[in-house]
Amino acid sequence: MLLTIKSMKFTTFLFTVTLFLTVSCTSKKQNSQLAELSCGQCQFGLTSQDGCDLAVRIDGKAYFVDGAKIEDFGDAHNDQKGFCEVIRKGNITGEIVDNRFKAESIKMID
Repeated sequence: MLLTIKSMKFTTFLFTVTLFLTVSCTSKKQNSQLAELSCGQCQFGLTSQDGCDLAVRIDGKAYFVDGAKIEDFGDAHNDQKGFCEVIRKGNITGEIVDNRFKAESIKMID
């Protein structure tokens, strides 16, 4: 009987540790979402840095992007598709950290 109780306690302990490690080591799944992309300074009115930098607007709030550059999507000053001239739409994956969007992926849809 004493051995069975110790066995059950040990099994419960192992289960708890395994569950904790599984939950804490599981990476966060990031969902793709539709967002507006453009030049943060020219189109979204962001002023916290100089120049022309890629930004996303999610739920009406704009964030500078880390993980992609404005030049990655062509000439920023092109009249039809340049981010300094137009606001475009894309599917983005990533997360907002310290008021910046950390991009995992960006796929333009227009």
